Amino acid sequence: MFEDRTGSRVPKVTFHTRKGHEWVDVTTDEIFAGKTVVVFSLPGAFTPTCSSSHVPRYNQLTPLFKEHGVDEVVCVSVNDTFVMNEWKQSQDADNVTFIPDGNGDFTAGMGMLVDKDALGFGKRSWRYSMLVKDGVVEKMFIEPDVEGDPYEVSDADTMLAYIAPQAPKPMDVAVMSRDGCPFCAKAKEALSNAGIDFEELVLNKDYTEQGLRAMTNANSVPQVFVNGDLIGGSEAVEAWLAAR
Repeated sequence: MFEDRTGSRVPKVTFHTRKGHEWVDVTTDEIFAGKTVVVFSLPGAFTPTCSSSHVPRYNQLTPLFKEHGVDEVVCVSVNDTFVMNEWKQSQDADNVTFIPDGNGDFTAGMGMLVDKDALGFGKRSWRYSMLVKDGVVEKMFIEPDVEGDPYEVSDADTMLAYIAPQAPKPMDVAVMSRDGCPFCAKAKEALSNAGIDFEELVLNKDYTEQGLRAMTNANSVPQVFVNGDLIGGSEAVEAWLAAR
């Protein structure tokens, strides 16, 4: 059973980071002193759940966290700085600060260092998240101490529900488009003008015509999805926006 460190100060640690071609030491005081910080810690860079769910959702919700008083969102993993830098870049996670706890000092100080020798990982962090105010843990969400790698409570949505339970979550919007398509440009402009962020998927790069037909039963683009529902083309998007 892992100890909930709510009410305790975070351990004093110096992280050895690499910025460009220079080594830069970053202390926990620099990260936490006088700030409100959301931390999420995970077993390892480039691993499946960490890359497909944990990091992307925190990166997506960071602007919303900041609207509700959070100064910074930090990802901690027992990996070296070169690995963490490459992972951040591959994830396009510009909203999140990646901190390499290479020796596991911070993780051990939090009581979250676990043995992953059976996987060939060595010592790694158990998955957890916490809200830290001026260096003091206000709230921790620790994954249950069961076999495997549970991912139930340390996610970004759980943290957001604690910090701002009434905050509306951003919509998940995707635009299936193709290069040079004027109707695609029209739909994207309409979404942007409405202040709606979206992910663009480009024909023959991110999907094929077969995939388009399989997902939308249509042959034309754009095709816009919102929270899993197909809205349709540019005219349908304008009608949907007008009805909101």
